[in-house]
Amino acid sequence: MEREDGRVWRLERRWGQEDGRELVGEIAIEGFDFPWLSGRFTPQPAFAVFKPWFDEARAVLAQEDFERFDEVHDSIARRLTLVSPTGPVAEFLLHIDGDEARFRWSDTPFEP
Repeated sequence: MEREDGRVWRLERRWGQEDGRELVGEIAIEGFDFPWLSGRFTPQPAFAVFKPWFDEARAVLAQEDFERFDEVHDSIARRLTLVSPTGPVAEFLLHIDGDEARFRWSDTPFEP
């Protein structure tokens, strides 16, 4: 696999149509621990709407409330798109804590 260090991924808000997207934040990749990538998260003003969701996801995961975590993550995934340097990915699991981001992704939907 090609090294990802230094690449920038974008988190975008979906507006329902292909050209209707807004930049929510960027992740500058700093590390790779298969299947996870990690990096520095730089939020944009639009992130303020979604920050509470990421905070809740982190809290319910710490409590091992996996059912609630799935609900929160599904809300995030329905409204946001993760875009690699080569284009949008089909599915992702993203954790944001302050200026740190950690995620995994797939070109095909994850198994249920």
